[in-house]
Amino acid sequence: MTDTAQHKGYEREIAIQPDSHPGYVQVQRQLRALIDRHLSNEHLHDRLQDLPIQFANPQPRPWQPIDWHAIERHQIVDIDPNVFLAILVGAIDTEAPIRQYTQTSRQYLEELHPQLARFVGGTIASNGTLLEPGLWEKEERQHTPSLLKIYAQLTGEKVTPTPREARSYQPSDSPRLDLYRHGLHRIATEYGATCLYLWLMAHTTGALRTVLEELTQDEINHMTKFWGFGIWAYPEASPLWVCRTLLQTTNGRPTYSRDRSSLVGTLHRMTGVLHWPDWTWTNRATFAYTCTCILQRLWGWSNSLTPEYLAGLFEEKTDGE
Repeated sequence: MTDTAQHKGYEREIAIQPDSHPGYVQVQRQLRALIDRHLSNEHLHDRLQDLPIQFANPQPRPWQPIDWHAIERHQIVDIDPNVFLAILVGAIDTEAPIRQYTQTSRQYLEELHPQLARFVGGTIASNGTLLEPGLWEKEERQHTPSLLKIYAQLTGEKVTPTPREARSYQPSDSPRLDLYRHGLHRIATEYGATCLYLWLMAHTTGALRTVLEELTQDEINHMTKFWGFGIWAYPEASPLWVCRTLLQTTNGRPTYSRDRSSLVGTLHRMTGVLHWPDWTWTNRATFAYTCTCILQRLWGWSNSLTPEYLAGLFEEKTDGE
């Protein structure tokens, strides 16, 4: 099933809208329904199978029409509006440096996987000038303007992004290991965004929810592509190796630095960006539930990605690279 066909199928379903004061159990039900809808094995397989198609003929995923003027404050459900706005600002600042993200990833990829490097970072001239952005950038660069529109519609004010400085390209004498470390953190970032936007969907209605659904679908799309490609590119990676790599920097210490960040450090930074201390215990519990359920769903899906299946997707598409 294509992404477009699946979306049309959603339109025929009864919309799942949260209650005005849902509570923990109701939000859990919302989240389970959303995860079943957007992270089914069928949909995840479809998004991964789309990657070699995009190598050959990159086409941005179309968004459904959005009535921006229909976004209203009462569409925020069971989150303090000020906390919701603070989360928006944190997401804006995190999404904003997309060009830095894409070009750093391209540098890690271009020697080992030129096709994925083009998908992520686009076409580069011999002098280093960007000739055309990659498909990942074309899709992700819609996010910051969309979040800015939401904020302006909800507050009547404009917010100026203060983007964080993205970690720069830091090669070592092991390009393959460098790419593995970078790829894991890129997947972890897409996973975190998926969890956040899907969780926000469960706390919104109307046009506001429609925008968040498009953001969620983009993040799932990219996360799935990077995850599946990574399993194909690193078949020797074990769960223990994955966990150790995420938790440690190159010198073995689980500490945070701008250029060599551990997952622990990244999570610590994100709690500040998303104003975690201001969340209610219900919000914290349901977000943790979201992260756990999505990870379980992804892990089950990834176990179905056999070497034969991945070879059929990628090996012929990367011959001669």
